[in-house]
Amino acid sequence: MDTLVLLTLTGLGLGALYFLIASGLALIFGLMDVLNFAHGAFLTVSVYTAWRTAETVGGAPGLLLAAVVGTLTGLLLAVVVELVLIRRLYGRVKEQILVTVGLSLAVPALVQTVWGADARPFPVPDALAGTVGVLGARVPVNRFLLIAVALLVLTGIHLFLSRTRYGLIVRAGVEDRSMVTALGIDVTRAFTLVFALGGALAGLAGVLGGLYFGSLSPHQGTSLLVFAFVVVIIGGLVSITSVALSALTVGLVQQYANYYAGGYGDLAVVVLLAAVVLSRPAAGAGSAPARLRRALTALRTRSAGGTA
Repeated sequence: MDTLVLLTLTGLGLGALYFLIASGLALIFGLMDVLNFAHGAFLTVSVYTAWRTAETVGGAPGLLLAAVVGTLTGLLLAVVVELVLIRRLYGRVKEQILVTVGLSLAVPALVQTVWGADARPFPVPDALAGTVGVLGARVPVNRFLLIAVALLVLTGIHLFLSRTRYGLIVRAGVEDRSMVTALGIDVTRAFTLVFALGGALAGLAGVLGGLYFGSLSPHQGTSLLVFAFVVVIIGGLVSITSVALSALTVGLVQQYANYYAGGYGDLAVVVLLAAVVLSRPAAGAGSAPARLRRALTALRTRSAGGTA
């Protein structure tokens, strides 16, 4: 019983981490139709700036300041990328993919050049380094922190999309950008805000990922981005709640399979992805698999017509 409780709560914590990464990705992909492969790069840079901050300050204040610095780092990176690169490429899927993939390769390489390729321990305050007893199991305290932050983010995104002016503008702009622009509303500013929000969530996820794993490395963001894409595809972009449920499912499946199936958690996630995708072969035009398929098909078509 205690093993099952530990696996469940740890899986929920991992699912919360996946949700924090996938939520920013889902906002950018779902609302702006931008397939942002650089999302993991935002996470990587953010966790390293947070690590330096936490190392310098130390203790619980250091972690709080690191969370702020990491979130702001992800936000600023996203704003710069959107203003300098993505804004010129809306509607140009091939160029978006090439630019963001290039960033996903270049940024971790730059981080590795500056801080080295070896993994570094992430400083964890004493208050979050221990465990707490739950039904006979000793569960790390930071798992509960991840779950609490994920719930707050889920609530905040719901309120942003349904109760704020910019949230409504973005949703309307995705449906009919020309009509919203004709009404005198600056859609591009709202899109920049969404991209910034996605980058901030990536930065926050980077800090909490360092807390969860207890370490950081230059390619940590890239590996976590793979699971974020899996979560988004399984969730289907029907709503942010579906993405959250998908993240929890992936986290639990991975933890259970790692323990009960001899460490095949990643394979179990791939099998889950295949089962979900194959069970809905007639994906609608707005579903995540269909939109991803259209994006990649457009890329192949343009490449075939050019000098591939």
